[in-house]
Amino acid sequence: MDLENIKRRMQELIELINYHNIKYYEEDSPEISDFEYDQLLHELISLEEQYPELILSDSPTQRVGGRPSRLFEPVHHAVKMESLLDAFSFEELFAFDNRVRSAVGEVVYSVEPKIDGLSVSLEYENGRFVRGSTRGDGVTGEDVTENLMTIKSIPRFIKSAPEFLEVRGEVFMSHESFEKLVRRQELKGETPAKNPRNAAAGSLRQKNPAVTAERELDIFVFNIQQIRGKELFSHVESLEYLKSLGFKIIPMYKKCGTIQEVIDVIESIGNNRGKLYFDIDGAVVKVDSFEQRRLIGSTSKYPKWAIAYKYPPEEKETVLRNIVINVGRTGALTPTAVFDPVQLAGTTVTRAVLHNEDFIKTKDIRIGDTILVRKAGDIIPEVVSVVSHGESSVPFSMPETCPSCGAKVLREEGEAVIRCTNAECPAQLMRHLIHFVSRDAMDIEGCGPAIIEQLLDKGLVKSPADLYKLKLEDIAGLERMGKKSAQNLLDALEKSKANSLDRLIYAFGIRHIGQRAAKLMADKFLYIDNILKAGFEDYLSIDGFGETMAKSAYAFFKLPETMHLINELKSAGINMKQSPNTNEDLRFAGLTFVLTGTLPSYTRSEASEIIERFGGKVASSVSKKTSYVLAGEDAGSKLQKAQALGVKIISEDEFKKMIE
Repeated sequence: MDLENIKRRMQELIELINYHNIKYYEEDSPEISDFEYDQLLHELISLEEQYPELILSDSPTQRVGGRPSRLFEPVHHAVKMESLLDAFSFEELFAFDNRVRSAVGEVVYSVEPKIDGLSVSLEYENGRFVRGSTRGDGVTGEDVTENLMTIKSIPRFIKSAPEFLEVRGEVFMSHESFEKLVRRQELKGETPAKNPRNAAAGSLRQKNPAVTAERELDIFVFNIQQIRGKELFSHVESLEYLKSLGFKIIPMYKKCGTIQEVIDVIESIGNNRGKLYFDIDGAVVKVDSFEQRRLIGSTSKYPKWAIAYKYPPEEKETVLRNIVINVGRTGALTPTAVFDPVQLAGTTVTRAVLHNEDFIKTKDIRIGDTILVRKAGDIIPEVVSVVSHGESSVPFSMPETCPSCGAKVLREEGEAVIRCTNAECPAQLMRHLIHFVSRDAMDIEGCGPAIIEQLLDKGLVKSPADLYKLKLEDIAGLERMGKKSAQNLLDALEKSKANSLDRLIYAFGIRHIGQRAAKLMADKFLYIDNILKAGFEDYLSIDGFGETMAKSAYAFFKLPETMHLINELKSAGINMKQSPNTNEDLRFAGLTFVLTGTLPSYTRSEASEIIERFGGKVASSVSKKTSYVLAGEDAGSKLQKAQALGVKIISEDEFKKMIE
């Protein structure tokens, strides 16, 4: 390969790695596995070592992690939070050992598991926890003190403490907590977290500490960054000291006198990782002596006295016996591979999600095939590829009807997911009911997920309309529900019958129809019967509706299942008409507002409701026709576009003056 091609390949790698850094560190939404990312980085490092004259200033090898988020106050790290050089073979560990011994002679190493989480700094003054921050780019991180305060294993105060102490740890989410979170997200119809590492990172970056608290995060402390008032000489000594202060330190650490002992410990940790309650993605080897570390030094990004061995993903062949279709809470039909049992990362695996129709077609996966499977990130089983097709195998086709209820399924243009169209599909019922009773929909206070789950388990509710058929004795018989609570719920159900039509439309949970779209529909048609009679063009004529929204609403209200549900709700006495806006104060008539960022005093729906009450319109995008952009904290591209177009930008205080 000539120099020009090498330079081109290095630029390609830089662009790829920088892109995946943003997805991983800043958006907590990686698109490739850690192993695939490490391979890209390793290739770039190898090329830069061979051709140092071609190293570019924007190379990710010259930085640590991602940029600090704008959601939190920046924190400058007095001691740089360095990254680690990765090794993928034992030969690389032997080379590391040779480099270390040539610099300092005889050496003792410490070996510990590499926790797959989010690296943070904890600072203590005279024993009191005063600040916590993320690693960020290694030099500047984010102040997440309040969120870290919610982690029970972080000491708020330590006895017999030095004058100042800064420690580094890894925040993680246990497998049990991760499974709880995914279940909650699925019940709410949210996109579930991909893995515990992403879940931990996203939880720690929540603006509301209460949300972080319910995610049950944990931490292992593994390093002292700074200390005043105490002298320590080695890594293992520092870990034992931190343990004596009450910190939850990194487990399974061991001292080793030779590189072969190091490799034996790495293999032992790797063999046992399937039994751990947390994720690891490797093992870390460190020179134990602090004085030897000082002599060895660091590069601009990595300490030369440490290295991280990354475990390769274990892959095994098996035979695909079946592809079953599961219907999720949002109506999505998800294919799942069922195959002969294989041992992966310490557990027996028999199933793997196949995502969607396109995934199956791209890999040409067929029942009876010999397939290659692995655990992505050692957690989630996945089908890597087809090794060979089975005898007489045929391409797999997704069903044309829902396997749960038999209704037609639909794949919307531009989407990979196929969905059931039935609003009363049993597989979707839990999610539909949770949405139906939510505050912005029918607002039935006291009817949370736990109550709904019990009602479903007892067979008391099979559709939203059945909620209005409940009797006092039905509800009072539920766990943690007395007669008073049961009566309160019945009162809330009765009160909800008088809700405006737009709330009911939103409660149906129609794809692409949010609160604002529901109100536009209700204001346009006024009666549910008018909606049922409307044609596609009628929906398309609604100001603010696009083709996708019109198609979705039209299709929903033409379903026989929808007609049945509406008739049931009518019989229950639910209001089916929209009261016209009788407010005489139409000060915002003819004005269009766009909301961006987080407002201190209002949710977006509350601000939108106020604007519409005064006769104004709320649009989703900025244009020359926009009258005002109401900008809150962390306003993004809409604010920039408003500035470019010369649209008037107002703050919440200015907005309050406008509505006084």
